[in-house]
Amino acid sequence: MIRVVVAEDHTIVREGIKQLIGMARDLEVAGEASNGEQLLETLRKVECDVVLLDISMPGVNGLEAIPRIRALARPPAILVLSMHDEAQMAARALKVGAAGYATKDSDPALLVTAIRKVAGGGRYIDPELADRMVFEVGLTDSRPPHAQLSEREFSVFERLVRGEGVNDIALHLAVSNKTVSTHKARLMQKLGLHSVADLVRYAMEHKLL
Repeated sequence: MIRVVVAEDHTIVREGIKQLIGMARDLEVAGEASNGEQLLETLRKVECDVVLLDISMPGVNGLEAIPRIRALARPPAILVLSMHDEAQMAARALKVGAAGYATKDSDPALLVTAIRKVAGGGRYIDPELADRMVFEVGLTDSRPPHAQLSEREFSVFERLVRGEGVNDIALHLAVSNKTVSTHKARLMQKLGLHSVADLVRYAMEHKLL
């Protein structure tokens, strides 16, 4: 039996995923979480084979949670489930340790297949994304500006566009306000933007929000 922990902050979506998993004879829900901190606490108590991880959770988000999950004594395979169908987002998740990346508009049968595949030690990429990743990721002339951001800069970017202030971001990332301000200045420079409103507009245009 493949044991799955479902990490998703939207209750309706989480319940739907749990029902889908419950319909498969070889899968079972071992636990659930609505934010990153709750997920990490759950994984310390519950053994599982796969974490189905929403990338845009409050608090510790999916990208930030992946390295922490990988650092556990017996880390489960991580299958990211995201509303972002963007090749760069998938590449970032895989780079920091995810075994697979599926989008929320995937066929339910494909999601079950993906869970089985990563549980068996394999890798899974949403089929529509896989083709785009071949051509987009790593090709400098076609990469969007946010591909230049470091993992920490991207994390600060995500939190800024969600409306978090510098103080809140510093608290969540356990760094100083000055460090966050430095990351903010650098990412603004790399994106060629001048305000948080510009960042929000950019995030919407690139389907990052």
